[in-house]
Amino acid sequence: MTPDPHGVSQAGLSRRRVAVGPTIRGLLVGLLLRAAPAAAQGLPLYHPVNPAAESRTPLYFQPYVDPGPGWHGGLSLDYGSMIELNQRTLADTIYVLDAEVMRLNAFVRRDLGTHGYLSAETYLGGAYDGFLDGFLNWYHGLLGISIPERVNGPRNQFRYARAFTGPPLAELPRKGFYLGDLRVGGGYRFGRHFQSQLTLTLPTNGSGDGYAKGVVSLGLLNTLRMPFAGRWTYEGSAGLGYAPGHGPIENYQRTGFWLLTSGMRYRFWGRGSLFANLFYHSPYYHDTGASSLDNHDLTLDFGGILRTSKGTEFRIGMTEDLSPSGPAIDLDFRFGLSW
Repeated sequence: MTPDPHGVSQAGLSRRRVAVGPTIRGLLVGLLLRAAPAAAQGLPLYHPVNPAAESRTPLYFQPYVDPGPGWHGGLSLDYGSMIELNQRTLADTIYVLDAEVMRLNAFVRRDLGTHGYLSAETYLGGAYDGFLDGFLNWYHGLLGISIPERVNGPRNQFRYARAFTGPPLAELPRKGFYLGDLRVGGGYRFGRHFQSQLTLTLPTNGSGDGYAKGVVSLGLLNTLRMPFAGRWTYEGSAGLGYAPGHGPIENYQRTGFWLLTSGMRYRFWGRGSLFANLFYHSPYYHDTGASSLDNHDLTLDFGGILRTSKGTEFRIGMTEDLSPSGPAIDLDFRFGLSW
């Protein structure tokens, strides 16, 4: 063996190269893993906020639930404005809902093993005279959207009334704050991309006709989430629900419901994302003569999300009514936090 002038044999050098090689490769793999994109994240939770809709359906958009130890939860605030006016003639109103509405939603969730989880959810609601009519007239004018009911009607005045079988109109009161229904559920993940969740809504909402379901209702929510092309994530859902009729307009209430949603999330920078989600819900009522109740709900939910390194998400967004003849709210401002 040829001696090394510095006292190190060639065999020793060979052994050092063999030892150092795996260490360098390990460091490179570690760096690549740290630089790799975060696990695919989905879309925000979404509920209809029109009180006429919320008081009927047990369905909503439930995102895919990522597994994780301990308790998880979230808060979201929706504040929006709507004007729904259906008339037989100028002097004969069938249905009107001119209001600004608020929903402060809270949920908690805990995993049961690798696949299962339990969840609970409730909210505070409100319906008001509001202050957004002037801004919304300007906003819709900027987009070239004409809403005569909003332009020609009284500004920032609450009205909620109906006369399905003829006059006189039955006026419903505005509500400052009320506790919504309690929803409990259990879900099961069939792998990393698909889950099903069964939800039971309990009638804890005591705000009365026009705001509360007043009955136990049941929903089955199925969600598919698929990441692709590195920064994109697709998320869609399908749901079926049942809520018995209840109250003075029971004969006009549908009892079976279904929904479809389809949306995308794009991670455009670091932990910042943009999202858009199309929400379609079957009609909530039938044969009222008011298209605002008898038609489907078609809503676009969109906005931005910032995710911290610890997994907390901050969201800001809006919804837009894509089918003005239906019950979707005209414009809704949305803020959210989940962890």
